[in-house]
Amino acid sequence: MLSVPYAKVIVNPVAGGNSVSKDWPRICQCLHDASLCFDHEFTKGIGHAIEISRQATDIGYRMVVVVGGDGTLNEVVNGIMASANRKSITLGVVTAGTACNFARSLGIPRDYAGSCSFLISPGRALIDIGLVEYKSHGEMLQRYFISAADVGMGSAIANVWNRLPNRFGKSINYWLRTYTALRHFAKYSNIPIRLQVGEVVEDILSRDIIIANVPYFGNGMQIAPHANPNDGLFDLLTFGDFSKYELLKIWPALYRGTHIGHSKIKERKTTRVTVESDEQLFVQADGIVLGETPASFRIIPSALTIVGIELTDLEFSIMR
Repeated sequence: MLSVPYAKVIVNPVAGGNSVSKDWPRICQCLHDASLCFDHEFTKGIGHAIEISRQATDIGYRMVVVVGGDGTLNEVVNGIMASANRKSITLGVVTAGTACNFARSLGIPRDYAGSCSFLISPGRALIDIGLVEYKSHGEMLQRYFISAADVGMGSAIANVWNRLPNRFGKSINYWLRTYTALRHFAKYSNIPIRLQVGEVVEDILSRDIIIANVPYFGNGMQIAPHANPNDGLFDLLTFGDFSKYELLKIWPALYRGTHIGHSKIKERKTTRVTVESDEQLFVQADGIVLGETPASFRIIPSALTIVGIELTDLEFSIMR
């Protein structure tokens, strides 16, 4: 085993609307102020964080820290899970993306100093992750996810978001995404879907299907307020036969989490979900568009250790 620093810090310089590249000296100082023993590496493109995190886990780092958003976090999780040493790793997050749904859900501070201070906390919690099997270029592939996955309107919107310019900072990024999502609401139609939840198969007309591990989703919506990443279950939300007017009417409620209970929204807990459709629907996880349907999702309980969170803190943050 090589002699390595305690933590590998993986930095996505273009995260947060390209803000991390200019903020890195300040983030680095916050890490030093927290007395974290670390070295760091910048990502150079899509998929690079998977490679860095897998290698770091393989050679004996005790902690892998993500400086970036939910997409960078997804890559790091996939790199850790590809290593035989994954159970020895603790995951840390410095919030630097636009939405930061995972950090928001677990109560990790959204400022650099606050999230860096979490990295030296004695608190630890085991969290679940999801695994999705999907179709891409004629092949069935797999990908882990930590926050949420989606089939339908949300994934179609994510596909548009991934083509937006990403150089104007977090605030402009956020409002550009919100404007684009609202425009796309008016274009998307309800789709006939075959849904299998556990052993039960049903044919539904749906606008969106969300498989959530944590409460927050998309552009900071509290889409699954009852989701808990250490209960061994997904929160499955199916949005039924909504008209465009009905969906626009409940839009503000999606950010407050008060849409639960609507007659056209069904919420349930499950460990497995399969989604099929005669149409090819986009499949996204943690904001990354992966491929198309058919797609199957399953939960992997207690798969990763997260730093800075005690079990009681996690329960409190989810129930707040």
